[in-house]
Amino acid sequence: MEINQLRVLCSSSAIKWSAHCMSRMQERDISRNDVKNCIMDGEIIEDYYEDFPNPSRLIFGYTIDKRILHVVAGTDMKYLYVITAYYPSTDRFEMDLKTRKER
Repeated sequence: MEINQLRVLCSSSAIKWSAHCMSRMQERDISRNDVKNCIMDGEIIEDYYEDFPNPSRLIFGYTIDKRILHVVAGTDMKYLYVITAYYPSTDRFEMDLKTRKER
């Protein structure tokens, strides 16, 4: 799955938002537009091929006001499924906020 495939679904609003995702976004003060901006301008930094029911990707991008954002999303090629969105920290990622720290 390439980022362009995700962008096509995002731009056509073929998006399914999980209840978990919406709850976490509200807690973290992340808007749907922030998530869409991240997908449209971001890059895939991790692949989760084993995710069920669809493989997903971790996307690094920015909110509307230029804060770094991570979005986990998958697709069945009909819909884009947004699983979660969060502001990354250096607790789990290197200073670039793209590279996961070794455990």
